[in-house]
Amino acid sequence: MSVEHYENFPVASILLPRRLVPAVEAIYAFARSADDIADEGDATPKERLAALHEYEAALVHIQLGQGKLDPMFERLAGVIAAHRLPLKPFHDLLSAFRQDVTVTRYQTYDELLDYCARSANPVGVLMLHLYDAATDENIAESNAICSALQLINFLQDVAIDEAKERIYIPMEDLARFAVPPAQMHLPDARGKWRALMRFEVQRARALMLRGAPLATRLPGRIGLELRMVVQGGLRILEAIEEVDYDVFRRRPKLARADWLKVFWRALRMRSASL
Repeated sequence: MSVEHYENFPVASILLPRRLVPAVEAIYAFARSADDIADEGDATPKERLAALHEYEAALVHIQLGQGKLDPMFERLAGVIAAHRLPLKPFHDLLSAFRQDVTVTRYQTYDELLDYCARSANPVGVLMLHLYDAATDENIAESNAICSALQLINFLQDVAIDEAKERIYIPMEDLARFAVPPAQMHLPDARGKWRALMRFEVQRARALMLRGAPLATRLPGRIGLELRMVVQGGLRILEAIEEVDYDVFRRRPKLARADWLKVFWRALRMRSASL
C-alpha cells in the first residue's frame, strides 16, 4: 500500500519519527480502505454505504471497548488508546466518504469547504494529536493547510474527476465565469476557463498562506515536514500556472527538480516571506 496513493494524507515520510510510524500506518489503513470503499471497484452505492456503515459501527465498538474487531480496527483501537486520539476525526472522514458516494457536484465554495473540513482536515488534526500539538490555534491553521491541499488536488485532477463524472469546482464559479460544466474541456471555452482557473488558484494559494504560519511555528521534524507540505502545494499551483491552466492536456505534477526546489524553499521558509 503506497502512501502516495492517498493524497489527503500529507504527513508520511522519512521525516516521520519511527515511534509514530505504527500509529500513522494504522490511521492510514483506515482512511485508505474506507476511501477505496467509496471510490473503487464496481459495488453499487447501496453496497458502498453499507460497508462504510460497518466502519462506523467498528468505531462505536472502539469507543465502548466492546466486541471483537477486525485486525485493522484492533490496531487502530490500540493507537487511539495509546495516543488518546479523539474519535471525531475518524467519523468525519467516514462522513466525507459517504458523501463521495452520493454527491458529484458542489453548488457553492462554502459547500466545498465543508466537504474539505471532513475529507482532509481530520488528517491534520490527528497528526497534531500524535505530536501533542493540538492547540486551537494550531488546529485552525492546520485546517487551512489541509483544505488548501484538497482544493489544489481538485484543480490538479479536473480532467480525472470529469472522467468519473465528478466536478469539484463550485457550480457558482462556473456560472460566474460562463463556463458550462459540459464544455469545460472544449477549446472554445479556454479563455473563460483560464480566467476561472486563475481565480481558483489564487483562492487556494491564499488559503494555504493563511495556514502557513503553523509550519514555521512547529519545531523539529514536524515543522520541516509541514513546511515541505506547504511549499509542495504552492509549487503545484505554480505548475498549474505554467501550463496556462490547461489541466486537460497536461496534469501538473512535481518532478525531481521540483522537489529539490520545494526542499530548498522549506529550509528557507520564514513566516514573513513564504
